Amino acid sequence: MGEKTLAGKVALVTGGSRGIGAAVARRLAGLGADVVITYVAPAEKAKTVVEELRSMGVRAEGFQADQADRGRVTAMVDAVAEQFGRIDILVNSAAVFRAGELSDDERDGQWAINVTGVADTTYRAVKYMGSGGRVVNLSSGLATKTFAPGMSDYAASKAAISAYTRGWAQDFVARGITVNAIELGVVDTDMAVPADSDAGRFMLGVVIPMHRFGSADEAAGAVAFLVGPDASYITGTTLRVDGGALA
Repeated sequence: MGEKTLAGKVALVTGGSRGIGAAVARRLAGLGADVVITYVAPAEKAKTVVEELRSMGVRAEGFQADQADRGRVTAMVDAVAEQFGRIDILVNSAAVFRAGELSDDERDGQWAINVTGVADTTYRAVKYMGSGGRVVNLSSGLATKTFAPGMSDYAASKAAISAYTRGWAQDFVARGITVNAIELGVVDTDMAVPADSDAGRFMLGVVIPMHRFGSADEAAGAVAFLVGPDASYITGTTLRVDGGALA
């Protein structure tokens, strides 16, 4: 499995039961970190990921927590810290993607999960972090450029995360905690636009110079770098993992 550069670390990965979050959880466990994932549903999928992580020889748990529920988020972070003793790494992966003309409830719900929930999780988790702590926020290239109509609310939610990243880097630097973001392009998960749709063909043919979607493992590799020892002097930055879409 290679060098265990994260051995002895405790990582909390929100939205870790599927897609990019699950890939991140596997990558960090492979590097030796104990890993906690959060999920909403289904519980069986989360259980499968946790069992896979444990098979790598690390401690792993899954906590059900709706990121839009502040009380549940607070209780979850406190429970993780109590069970594992501390939190060294936080990866804010949980998010929803809602496009088109949204209702007030849909717009408010997306903001609650993508922004307020991330802030609630982060402010609580850093209370349990010491010097050397790492926070990585998964943002989107849409935070910098929207490529089609109907993306405004999602793009704004991700732009807020990129702004939080820069602010938190200043807020937490005296405590030895780094905060960085990854602006992802289209990653091939169940949340992605289908490659054989009109939007998918446009992205592949026009927007993405590499003419392919990224993989969850490629996103996880970028996270692993930012939480690893080689990124100790990097904070407040945004790493683009988008196949050149914003080049």
